[in-house]
Amino acid sequence: MKTLQPLFDNNREWAARISREQPGFFEQLSKRQSPEYLWIGCSDSRVPASEIVNLPPGQVFVHRNIANVVVHTDPNCLSVIQYAVEVLKVKHIVVCGHYGCGGVNAALESASHGLMDNWLQHIRDVYRYHREQLDAIDDPEKRKDRLCELNVIEQVANVCNTSMVSDAWKSGQELHVHGWIYRLTDGLLHDLDVTVSG
Repeated sequence: MKTLQPLFDNNREWAARISREQPGFFEQLSKRQSPEYLWIGCSDSRVPASEIVNLPPGQVFVHRNIANVVVHTDPNCLSVIQYAVEVLKVKHIVVCGHYGCGGVNAALESASHGLMDNWLQHIRDVYRYHREQLDAIDDPEKRKDRLCELNVIEQVANVCNTSMVSDAWKSGQELHVHGWIYRLTDGLLHDLDVTVSG
């Protein structure tokens, strides 16, 4: 007996439904991918990239990690950006955080989280850069929300400063980097108005 059989059953139902609704969809999809969007988001299971923007498979190239962090020492994230920009020629890179992010909340705690603390240090750095603004917010939940937003803004800057993105702009490639945030309680995206286009 296969483990996790319900997931295989769900997959078969999903594939059958798509094939009924759009005959030939998977055959076309298997030939090539040409998404216009790279989504850099949080690994949180409640923030599924393609679903919250209601796009089918093949439309969004996705990279996810804890708290949607982009750092210049992460070869995984950098390789995804390079492939998306240089090979797929995406036109939009969306860095999408979300309110109620567990990574952001953990970064604010003084407790040790083991290995994860090395990753969370990037978010603690964002807090340090904006300490005066954040410490002026009395409500702890609003302070966390603002740190979620500031973290997205910082990661947008990090994406823009990668060699792949700056080289694309220098060559005249159309490429826009956006900072968005998602609210779990209503399912809505919000633009943080930090779009960079060159």
